[in-house]
Amino acid sequence: MRFVLGPAFAAALVILNPLASPAQQQEGASRSIENGGISVPGWTGKIDASEEKAGLTLKNAKLAGDDKALHVTTGPAVAYWNPANKASGDYTVTATFTEAKFMDLNSHPHPYGVFIGGNDMGTEGQSYLYCAAYGNGSFIVRGFGPEPFQMNGRREVNAAVHKAAGKGEPVTQEIALSVAGDKVKCAINGTVVATYDKAAVVAAGKLKSTDGVYGIRFAHNTDATVTGLSVTKP
Repeated sequence: MRFVLGPAFAAALVILNPLASPAQQQEGASRSIENGGISVPGWTGKIDASEEKAGLTLKNAKLAGDDKALHVTTGPAVAYWNPANKASGDYTVTATFTEAKFMDLNSHPHPYGVFIGGNDMGTEGQSYLYCAAYGNGSFIVRGFGPEPFQMNGRREVNAAVHKAAGKGEPVTQEIALSVAGDKVKCAINGTVVATYDKAAVVAAGKLKSTDGVYGIRFAHNTDATVTGLSVTKP
């Protein structure tokens, strides 16, 4: 009897196979990073539940550098944070992301950005909201509560989001998430690109609160540095 693998099972084999070709890996499967893990003191992280189900772990992505300049290479989609980094009330969390070689590890743009409102982080019930930019001029605002949720659909184009000159070229984005009164805002490169009522963000299946841990979020198969991660109060 001959068995035929279904597409989902075949894709899972590609994810789990470190010898898969680059072409196979770029078709949506998450790579496994050599010598991965976290080497920045005080930091931790958690990959997406869907990546865990595929057999990947936090060691299949890499966080290196220090608090002044973090270097992330994925691997599975992941959130990284230092539990000491917390924000409450009205605040703005900002960081600058530099993708030295746009789409170097993938066949289409993948996003990265900052997250806020992290609660129960590192558990199956963790919740957080993130704003992330793509190097092709688009962005997303999404979160986990703990199931994934979307605030602006699949993605949205905005002239404020920088575009790389081409594959392998550098692109830099400054991304900020703010809580101000009853509003939550995302700004990219100094321009507010999305605004939401806090009541639409802190709700069943979304955030538990806008108070909580803040950090960085990377999609799978990305490579970028993060500088200037900080929180400011009005």
